[in-house]
Amino acid sequence: MTTTAAPETPPEVDLGGEARSRRADKGFTGLVTFAGLTVLIVLGLILVTTSFQAWPAIVLDPVEFITGTRWSPSDEIFGTLGFLYGTLVTSVIAMIVAVPVSIGIALFITEVAHRRSRKYIVTIVDLLATVPSVVFGLVGSIVLIPWVTPIYQWWAGVVAPVPGLNSIFNETNTGRNYFTAGLILAVMCIPIITSISREVFATVPDIDKQGAYALGATRWEMIKGAILPHSFGGLVGASMLGLGRAMGETIAVALVIGGSIGINANLFAPGNTMAAVIAQQWGESGGLHTDALIGIGVLLFAITVLINFLARVVVRRAELKMKGAHS
Repeated sequence: MTTTAAPETPPEVDLGGEARSRRADKGFTGLVTFAGLTVLIVLGLILVTTSFQAWPAIVLDPVEFITGTRWSPSDEIFGTLGFLYGTLVTSVIAMIVAVPVSIGIALFITEVAHRRSRKYIVTIVDLLATVPSVVFGLVGSIVLIPWVTPIYQWWAGVVAPVPGLNSIFNETNTGRNYFTAGLILAVMCIPIITSISREVFATVPDIDKQGAYALGATRWEMIKGAILPHSFGGLVGASMLGLGRAMGETIAVALVIGGSIGINANLFAPGNTMAAVIAQQWGESGGLHTDALIGIGVLLFAITVLINFLARVVVRRAELKMKGAHS
């Protein structure tokens, strides 16, 4: 007598669970899309509202507002070129100092420092980023300026016979100038650029480093041939974040730049920046003066966006050239 086995019951399909998963996935997609659009909406609202508020001062003479060097609120004359010049000069000085130092610190942490000491160095660098900007300004005003003023005077005497340099580094009786502001901004930008550069260097595949060593490369040749090309885009992004910090810094710059209005080729001369003049004059402004200060903020916002856009273009072209060189 043979017995017939009962057919196996097919497993139940949880259709309700799949539907819930699909709804959760759609909900998550909608949430992150809304979060991304919120950033664009907020930026758009900032641009529209500030532009609307600044329009009465800009429309008086749009060309003079951007290209003029005279700033006289009592006469309703608002020329911002001097402030734009000061912003660019101090930011360039900060980047020239901060970028090489930051990349060097990041390379030291990732490639040279002992594994046990890395965390202490990283902690110190990160703590530097938490120091309030007004503290940097006070240290610059109280400690740095008395120390660097004799150095400025000595260097101006050294380059006095050299045509061109004697205009850029001319005699000065004060340490409150473009160069001091640039040095303070460099110190403030170093933690940001260093932290991001360190993370970028950590993403370089270890096999690329070992391959360079296997081919007989020295440590510097390995860094130059494997780490820096792989990290170029990230380093540009880190530098752009540092540049944004430098261009938008207010209190620290206001304390050390001197507050002069105009354009001066001498880096040891006092000047002003777009962000600093807003902080200095906002409390006593009114009417068109307030509108003009808001207009400076709009102009600074537009310049920052333009610089970031150009940086992306540079990164794309450099990456395409690298891919073409490796293919």
